[in-house]
Amino acid sequence: MSQFESEPTCQIDDEATIGYGEFDQPTALGDDATIRAGSIIYGDVTIGDEFATGHDVLVREGTTIGDDVLVGTQTVIDGQTTIGSHVSLQTNVYVPTQTTIGDNIFVGPGAVLTNDEYPIRADVDLEGPTIEDGASIGANATLLPGVTIGENAFVAAGAVVTQDVPADSLAVGAPASIEPLPDPLEGPNQLE
Repeated sequence: MSQFESEPTCQIDDEATIGYGEFDQPTALGDDATIRAGSIIYGDVTIGDEFATGHDVLVREGTTIGDDVLVGTQTVIDGQTTIGSHVSLQTNVYVPTQTTIGDNIFVGPGAVLTNDEYPIRADVDLEGPTIEDGASIGANATLLPGVTIGENAFVAAGAVVTQDVPADSLAVGAPASIEPLPDPLEGPNQLE
């Protein structure tokens, strides 16, 4: 098992596993982390201050996570991923390898991000979505490989995003169409 480094202010349930696997780099947890039972965080993961998980979370190797990040129950972060600060990933979110998530981001329950354009049919490079600062992703939305969700954009619940969403826009429907951001959705997320 890999080792892990944490501050004395961290609360780690006995049934959580930190530093899973054999990696050159230990898992590093910042101040005030809360890791709940059933969660597994691999080695070679770097996490900032005020990180919290629900139960049964998986964070794979090669992941970097900023400060003040919530990872909801049964969420999977499949490694080689960068997540900024002030991020809320709700229950049962899937984040694939090669995904970039900026700062001040909300991802609703059951959202699925994908990284393989032609699953098992063609040998292509994996490319997860990029979610830029201040964006919100609604419950059960699906983001296809390589799409970029622009700053302060909003993806409606259940949307299937097949193309880039410009900054300050709304993506709605399946496949998602791009519309102007309605007045009530303008402005930054209130996560900080």
